[in-house]
Amino acid sequence: MIRVLDFLFSALGLLFGLPVLLALLVIGYFDTGSPLFRQQRVGRHQRPFVLVKFRTMRPDTASVASHLADAAAITPFGTFLRRSKLDELPQLWNVLKGEMSLVGPRPCLYNQQELIDEREARGVYLARPGITGLAQINDIDMSTPRLLAETDQCMLRGLTVSCYFRYILLTVIGKGAGDRVRRKVM
Repeated sequence: MIRVLDFLFSALGLLFGLPVLLALLVIGYFDTGSPLFRQQRVGRHQRPFVLVKFRTMRPDTASVASHLADAAAITPFGTFLRRSKLDELPQLWNVLKGEMSLVGPRPCLYNQQELIDEREARGVYLARPGITGLAQINDIDMSTPRLLAETDQCMLRGLTVSCYFRYILLTVIGKGAGDRVRRKVM
């Protein structure tokens, strides 16, 4: 049932959100010259897939987990995209293709071995990664791999259609800060 909802909502989101997506794409082009960010992530059954988001950092920023990135690399428009969570909209394409779900564990990078191991031990990779979920609305990010994997496991064990809608609603109304980027101390 959740895959049907994912397909329906991502298709409708892309269709009706097209004017917003195009506007953000144009503004992003003027902001960084490269408005889309593509990065290989760990997917369901640990298969790789290319995640698509709006770029929020300078194109020359190192490809690391958000909590390890330098906040100074975030552009002014990128700050707006992150706060509004609009940087996530292109992931509707990943959901439509079946690589992701609207609700599930956030996909990590292949260099986050501790998180991969924790998730593997808890069966998290049996599910599609998601745009939002229990960890995101509770401000749990990838800087705490064990807690994140435990939270992902808990979410997946109790994921019902009503929880699916609840996580989406809480994300849309602004619950959770998303992946944190910390300021580097000089």
